[in-house]
Amino acid sequence: MTTSDEELARARNIPVDQVPLLREARGTTNETLARTPEGALRKALVRLDRADLPTERGMFRLEQLRDDEGKVPEQALETALGQMWTAVRSSPPSPVTAGVPTLQDGIGTRAGPAPTAGMAMTAWEWLGPGNIGGRTRGLVVDPDDPDRMWAASAGGGVWHTGDGGAWWAPVDDFLGNLACACLAMDPADHRRLYVGTGEGFSNGDALRGSGIFTTADTVTWVPLPATQTPDFHYVSRIAVSSTGEVLIAATGTGLHRCDDPARATWRRVLDVPVGDVRFDPGDDLRAVAGAMADGEAWYTRDGGLTWTPAARGPWGGRVELAYAARTSEVVYASVEATDGEIWRSDDGGATYRRRGTLAPNGLKAPYLGKQGWYDNAVWAGDPADEDLLVVGGINLWRSTDGGHRLREISTWWHGRSVHADQHAIVSHPGYDGTGNRTVFFGNDGGVFKAVDLAAVGTEPEPPFTAGWTELVNNYGATQFYGGAGNAASGTIVGGAQDNGTLAVGPADGSEAWRSIFGGDGGWCAADPTDPDVFYGEYVRLGIHRSVDGATTDGESAGVPWYERYINGQVLNPVDNTWQWKPVPYRIPDAMSGSALFIAPFVLDPNAPRRLLAGGMSLWRTDDAKAPNTLSTGPKWRAVKPPAGKPVSAIAVAPGHPDVIWVGHTDGRVFRTGDGTAPMPSWDRVGVTGPRPLEPARYCTCLTAVAGDPDTVYAAFGGYVRGNLWVSRDGGAQWANLGSALPAAPVRALAVHPRRSSFLYCGTEVGLFASEDGGLSWSPTNEGPTNCSVDDLFWMDATLVCVTHGRGMFRIDLSGVG
Repeated sequence: MTTSDEELARARNIPVDQVPLLREARGTTNETLARTPEGALRKALVRLDRADLPTERGMFRLEQLRDDEGKVPEQALETALGQMWTAVRSSPPSPVTAGVPTLQDGIGTRAGPAPTAGMAMTAWEWLGPGNIGGRTRGLVVDPDDPDRMWAASAGGGVWHTGDGGAWWAPVDDFLGNLACACLAMDPADHRRLYVGTGEGFSNGDALRGSGIFTTADTVTWVPLPATQTPDFHYVSRIAVSSTGEVLIAATGTGLHRCDDPARATWRRVLDVPVGDVRFDPGDDLRAVAGAMADGEAWYTRDGGLTWTPAARGPWGGRVELAYAARTSEVVYASVEATDGEIWRSDDGGATYRRRGTLAPNGLKAPYLGKQGWYDNAVWAGDPADEDLLVVGGINLWRSTDGGHRLREISTWWHGRSVHADQHAIVSHPGYDGTGNRTVFFGNDGGVFKAVDLAAVGTEPEPPFTAGWTELVNNYGATQFYGGAGNAASGTIVGGAQDNGTLAVGPADGSEAWRSIFGGDGGWCAADPTDPDVFYGEYVRLGIHRSVDGATTDGESAGVPWYERYINGQVLNPVDNTWQWKPVPYRIPDAMSGSALFIAPFVLDPNAPRRLLAGGMSLWRTDDAKAPNTLSTGPKWRAVKPPAGKPVSAIAVAPGHPDVIWVGHTDGRVFRTGDGTAPMPSWDRVGVTGPRPLEPARYCTCLTAVAGDPDTVYAAFGGYVRGNLWVSRDGGAQWANLGSALPAAPVRALAVHPRRSSFLYCGTEVGLFASEDGGLSWSPTNEGPTNCSVDDLFWMDATLVCVTHGRGMFRIDLSGVG
C-alpha cells in the first residue's frame, strides 16, 4: 500500500514539508519511514540541515592538514614517514622512550627489550571496538579458500580473516598508508593482492593516500614506488586482467595503465578523475570505467590503451559500473544524478538505456539519497540471471527485472540489519544463484553477509533484518575523534565517525562496546566525581549528557530527547520538530551551526559541573548537571568574544580554574587569568617578544600542566615541521618542540601525571615520546599503529590512545612514575 506524504506526516506527527526531505536524505521510502522508530526518526530530522555530513567530515579533516599558506604539500605523508625512517637510520633509537616501545627497523616490527618513557609494544592493550567496525571501501574473497577474506578500511589499513569473518586481524599495523580505498586480487595468482590508498570519494579529499601497495604472499606488503606520486594520491579502484598482466588504476587524475611485470612503468590513458574501472571477466581487451564526479562512462576494446565515451543519457555525478556475471554484454551503471538512477548496456558498455528505477509504490526509488558521490555500489553477479541486481546507497535495494523496479532489503536504523552507507558488494566465489547465493557487503559499519541473497529483505514490511549476518568480529577500524574515561568505574567513552558516541565498561571486552548516542560522535568528557555522568557531542557542538554511567542510549531507557541534549536543542513533542530553548539555556553558536564540525568542549578538572564549549565564542556553563526540561536546563553564557575564526582547542589549568587557554583554527592562542569571572579578560599570547608563537594554522590541541598555571603546550596541524610548542611563562615566550618530530599534524599531547618531563605526542603518523620535556623525541612511532592519534587521556597512570582508524589502545605507565 502506498503511503502519501500527507498520511505519513499525520501518522508521524511531523510537518508535511519535511517528508520529502527525509525520504531524499535517507534514501528510502515513505513506507520505511512510517515504521521507523521514534528515536531514529528524530535523529534523521535533526540531520536534515546537515544532510551531506560526509562532505563536512572531509573538509573538517582537510583543514587540519593545511600549512600556513592553506596548502597540503605534495607527498606530505610520505615525506613525514621518510623523515622518521631517516632519523632511525642516522641515530638508532633507544628501545624505550618514556615507557613506550620503539619501532626500530622501519618495516613494522619492534626490537629491544623495553621502551622509551615506559612504552613496550607488548604492553599496549587494544580496547576495541571489535564489534562496531568502520568505513570499508573494498573486499576480496579468496577463490581457493572462501573463508579467507581481506577488507580495506578507510583509516585503519587492510584486515584479514581466515575463518569467514569470525575473527579479523590487521595485515600490518605499520603499512605505509592506512587510508585504504580499494582492494584487488590477481585472478591468475591468488596470493597477489593490490590495495589502493587515498579516499578520493570524499569531497574534502581528507584521506590522502600513498599510491598502491602489493603483496606476493598475502603477508608482506610493499609499496609500488612508481605509484608514490601525486597521480596516485587517490586510488579509487584497481582492475586486474584475467591473466594478471595488466593493471588499470582509477585515480583522481584519470586512468593509469601498467603492463610492466615489475609494475615500474605506468601510462596515463585517460585524463579526467575516474572512480571506477572494471575488466570484462572473460575478455582482457574489454573494460569499462565510470567518472568520479562528472557523469561520464567509457569503454575500451584494446585492453585499456584507448578509451571511448559511452553513449548515454544526461548523466551527472559519480558513476559505478558492474558487468553481469551471466553475460558481459550486459553492464549496469548506478548513476548519482539527483538521488540515483539505474542504466543498462546490452553491448558491453558502449551504449546505455535508462531503467525505471521505481520503488514498489511506483514512485522513483531514491536509493542513493543525496549521498551518491559518497556511497554508491552496484552488483550483478548472478551467473544464471542478468536481471538480478543489487544497488547500495544508504540502504541496499534489490531488483529482479534489471533495474525497472527496486525493493529495499536492508534498514539502516535496525541493529540486526546492515549498517548504513554501502561501498562494496562482492559475491562468494561459489555463488551460482541456486545452491550458493552468499554475498558480502562493505559499508560504514564494517563487513556484513547475506547467506541467501534471495531471502533477505523479504519481510512484508520494514525493518528488513532476516538473513543478515554481521561479520564485525575484532574488525577494529573505528575512526574516533575523542575519548574520555572515569578512573573509578573504568568506563570509557569515545566519539566516532558515523558510529556515534560509544562506551565500554572495564569488564566488557573489545566485543562489547555499545552506542549511547548515534550519528557522528566527537569530543567527550567524564565527570571524575560521578561515575554516572558522561558527556559527548553530535556535530556542530550538539553536546549531550548520559546520566546512567553510559550504559544505554537513553532511548531504550525511556529518557526523553529533551533530557539528553544540554546545548539547548529540544524536540517539540507537539509536532516532532527540533527547536531551541530561550537564552540562557542554549548555545547560540550551536543553534546557528557556526561551530566546527567536530567542536571542542572540556570539563573543568577543578569543577566538574563546569563545561567550556568552543564555537565562534567560548561558552561556559557552571551547572552542566542541571535537570533538563522542555524550556530550561544548563545555563550558558559567552565568556570570550568571537575572534574571527572558530575555537578549535581549549585547556583549563588543573589546580587553577581561572587559567584558561583557547586556540583557534588560524593558530591564534588566547589566555585568561580570571576565567571564572562573569566576563573574563583575554590576552592573545605569543605575538611579541623575542620568542613568539609562530604557526598560523589550525590549533589542534592545548595541554595545561597540573599545578603549573604558567606552562602550556600548543599543538598545530599541517604537514610542516614545528607543530608542537611550549610556553613556561604564561604565554609570553614560546619554544618550538616539534623540530625533531615528523612534518605531520600533531593532534594530542599528554603529560605523565607523575613525571612532568615525560611527554606523549599523538600525530598523524602515530605516537612519539620524550623523556626530557620535549627537547628530544623518540625518532619513531611508539604507538600501537601508524594511523592518526587524535586524542590521549589518562586513567590514573594508564594512558589511553584514541586513534582515527584503529579504535583505542591503552598502556599502563605507572611503573615509570
